[in-house]
Amino acid sequence: MQQEPAVKKTLYWCNTCNVPLIGRTCGCGATGESIPLNKPYDLRPALTADQELITRLLHERFGPVPVPGVILLNKTGGLDRYEMAIANGGRFGWLSFNPVTRRHELMLLPEALPFIVPYAKKGIIEIPPGTGDDEDGKSRRIGGKKVDVSTSEPDGPVIVRYGNRYGTGVLSEGSVRVRELVRVDPKEVANSDWGEVIRRNYDRLKDLERSAVRSIKQEMKNFDHVNASFSGGKDSTVALALARKAGVEEAYFVDTHLEFPETYDFINSQQVQVTLDGGDFWPGVEKIGPPGKDNRWCCKIVKMAPVRRWMDTIGPVLTVQGNRWYESFNRAELDLLSNNPANPNQTNCSPIRSWRAFEVFLYLKWRNIPYNPLYDMGIERIGCWLCPAMLEAEYEILREKHPELSDRWDAFLEKWANDHGLPKEYVRCGMWRWKSPPPKMRELAKEMGIPIPRSPDVEHLPQRREQRDESRTERRERRTLTGQIGRIKPSSEERTPLKTWSSKVRSTSNNDSKKAAGHREKKERR
Repeated sequence: MQQEPAVKKTLYWCNTCNVPLIGRTCGCGATGESIPLNKPYDLRPALTADQELITRLLHERFGPVPVPGVILLNKTGGLDRYEMAIANGGRFGWLSFNPVTRRHELMLLPEALPFIVPYAKKGIIEIPPGTGDDEDGKSRRIGGKKVDVSTSEPDGPVIVRYGNRYGTGVLSEGSVRVRELVRVDPKEVANSDWGEVIRRNYDRLKDLERSAVRSIKQEMKNFDHVNASFSGGKDSTVALALARKAGVEEAYFVDTHLEFPETYDFINSQQVQVTLDGGDFWPGVEKIGPPGKDNRWCCKIVKMAPVRRWMDTIGPVLTVQGNRWYESFNRAELDLLSNNPANPNQTNCSPIRSWRAFEVFLYLKWRNIPYNPLYDMGIERIGCWLCPAMLEAEYEILREKHPELSDRWDAFLEKWANDHGLPKEYVRCGMWRWKSPPPKMRELAKEMGIPIPRSPDVEHLPQRREQRDESRTERRERRTLTGQIGRIKPSSEERTPLKTWSSKVRSTSNNDSKKAAGHREKKERR
């Protein structure tokens, strides 16, 4: 059995100070309460745009309720943006973006109700006593059931009241699907902010910095040439700051000519000595087609190739980089030192590999290190503005902030889709982001009647059990969200990888399988 990497699967929260903790113990001396996290276990602070979004969604549905000043977001698998909001020492709600309706939604969890119900002016639906009773008058549980209601509230997430208990649900076309019902006792918590979070985690932040700088210094001794890789993102910003504390002077940036304008401004302020030319992306995409999450040919051409050509001229190099375990399963077992298979001259040093985005942003705030302003605008992943790894939720921000960029990419994608006999919805819902879309996107395409081109050279295999992003309970919670296609059980055709092949290949495979079975039977008889 494959051993899981040593990632943190739990967040600790000090209920006395009402702050999240890097470790188990708060600076006040209290032991934090544990909150389980969802895979891939990364979490980050809700920054300016996130805080504004959550505030707007809460006030639109429930009126001027108080909004926590410290919120963490734990991302997990979904159609697009899907994050668990953690606040006031518990699971506050699910924040999601629907790529079809192009709308955000916040589904409260029962742990949030003590902080919302006493202040809510709307969005509460009363379920009459006796609802759910059978014909004999015996009471039946209504949690998890769909109940018809009479209300003027708009469709969407609501709070339900049934006797002296409260719960949450989704209102749709005159009925509400009730989730768990609980007794709600109003709670009061300490008002906290990010300054208080830093003060209560001060010792842990010092330890993280000291350990990272020490590891860089130790490895520098074995190389004549040392530099830092800088992309303008939060992780490389922290890695660059730590590298400079360790004495690294040189930093390089690969200009793909596809960065956000804000990223170029930020990089120009960071005194990066070397800028490598990534070349022209557009001739390649015209010939090959759009890159995908499972077909990122662009990185090899406009990022990796320029670095290799440069390092071939200078010899062996130690590069300090900002890769982290929590970014992807591929990086979950990253060691301090790793050889770059695409560049024999480069050895990568990853001093923050065990940090979560929580620690990264907390360190930036603690040391007053400027970071890319795109994060406060709602862009979580900094890189090329047309990268397939971006979410549709982020691409909506690009459309708003830089329509001149999104218009060019949209025009290319629509022409590409038209040339391949695909409708505009294929592009609009973000399915171009995969060469072979995963099951969740295939379900969306099936419901919307969008054809998916066959891709015989990229077969989508079932996810390994240890790499699934959600537990059974979390999947059940996600399926109750309005517009979330995950509630529909995939058909056998969608679940079977062989069904994605051409009929000719499938027929050949079946014949080969029958022949192989026949040979085995003959061998067993002998």
